[in-house]
Amino acid sequence: MAVVFCDTNCELWFDLAKELGLQVIKMPYTLDGVEYYYDLGEKTDFKKFYSDVKSGKMPSTSALNAENYKEYFEPYFQKGEDILYLSFSDKLSATFTFMDQAVAELKEKYPNVKFVRFDTKGVSMTAGFQVYAGKKFFDTGKTIEETVEFLNDFTKHVCAEFVVDDLRHLKRGGRISGFTAAIGTLLNFKPILRVTEEGTLVNKTKVNGKAKAISYLVEQVKEKALDLGKYPIVIVHADCEDEALKLKEKIIQETGNDKLDIWVQMVGPVVGTHCGPGTIALIFYAVSR
Repeated sequence: MAVVFCDTNCELWFDLAKELGLQVIKMPYTLDGVEYYYDLGEKTDFKKFYSDVKSGKMPSTSALNAENYKEYFEPYFQKGEDILYLSFSDKLSATFTFMDQAVAELKEKYPNVKFVRFDTKGVSMTAGFQVYAGKKFFDTGKTIEETVEFLNDFTKHVCAEFVVDDLRHLKRGGRISGFTAAIGTLLNFKPILRVTEEGTLVNKTKVNGKAKAISYLVEQVKEKALDLGKYPIVIVHADCEDEALKLKEKIIQETGNDKLDIWVQMVGPVVGTHCGPGTIALIFYAVSR
């Protein structure tokens, strides 16, 4: 027997996570002195979160500790069920140091249980896209090892690009300098961030204004998409649904394919803390990352 875990930093929507039978690790964020655990949108008040951020309240995120991880994993160790954990990128958090500590202690206690973590080298639906594909593959009767082998190739084809609206959040997270943020805001520059093969975020380019940024993302689908229609195209947005729907419409128009499976959903508070309101991300199966 084996069970598959993911975490809420993958941002796979709660109903789909339940449908797939995933065990979900909830990641924390703090806003206005109160700590919350993201629930993949089931009861999250997105409007309040983004309204608070726009009003000047600055949320923060933190790592789970070793005891948190034990609470999630030990019931399955006790039952002798092997665990496959499809995680967000370990380049983006220190939380996996605590997870490794917890797993090492559990393996000493339950030496016959297998624990495997696959690093999706992504965050938000860059990771969720792989969780979705990986769990569907696993559910065809594949082993943990076969699923990891599938994902090792699949992850190379997950293209993810983000358009960030408010540069202050990138500055606060150390992604860009204060000077760059100030100049970019003044000139209405919108940076395009790409998730690398190593699971980090890099500033790929910048465009002037949101309309040009949306057009840029559409061009990426036209140039790089592989097996268009085989896998969903995912658009996630941080409280800018109108722009996300405009991107969806333009993809359909430019590809001439109104049968595409395009998901549109919100960015959760944990990831939203770092990217800020107005962010749009596009994730799709491509010739390469």
